[in-house]
Amino acid sequence: MHLHCYSWTGVGDDRRNEAERRPPPPSGDPGPFLASPLPPMRTCDWLLKPRTRIDVSPGTVGEALDWLTGRYRAAEPQFLRPDDEARIGLGLRLENAGEALTSGLDVQWGIWLRGGRFVTCAVVCCSPNRDAAHRCPAA
Repeated sequence: MHLHCYSWTGVGDDRRNEAERRPPPPSGDPGPFLASPLPPMRTCDWLLKPRTRIDVSPGTVGEALDWLTGRYRAAEPQFLRPDDEARIGLGLRLENAGEALTSGLDVQWGIWLRGGRFVTCAVVCCSPNRDAAHRCPAA
């Protein structure tokens, strides 16, 4: 197993555009999904996006957690509800993410930001992924 990290920050209401967030059927036009910057509905479907969407491919779970920490810290000044986030805490988020990734489960964090914006960060397990038989986008 190896890992790929993905992120998106944008207008939160844009996530309602499910047509761009769901992969097409095998015989359908892949354009809207592949061209859209929006995060997919299922975390594992990040693997269907073009390889240019990969932020980083960490070599270890620890490196993936470091990437998540960096993304969290970068967004932290813009959190819409910093007190709510403080109750969850970065430590608990990282603990849960480490357990999930070590078990081969994908991790997805989503946090509302000021101004109606939203940030999502995902670490996706690849080759194999427990939820889908997608090929590795970096291959």
